[in-house]
Amino acid sequence: TISGEHGLDSNGVYNGTSELQLERMNVYFNEASSNKYVPRAVLVDLEPGTMDAVRAGPFGQLFRPDNFVFGQS
Repeated sequence: TISGEHGLDSNGVYNGTSELQLERMNVYFNEASSNKYVPRAVLVDLEPGTMDAVRAGPFGQLFRPDNFVFGQS
């Protein structure tokens, strides 16, 4: 995964061992606090169930809650 390539665990904490991993971190992630990163992403779907599945998955805590957008057309 991209998070693994950059040395991030499933909580967004940097545990890497190389400066190379940090070099382009800001392309995919924003630093939320010291050594904790969140994806630069907005997740959009018509069904809230899909978002619940992402939240319940191994990387669910990595995303900011306000980056989940769902609704019906």
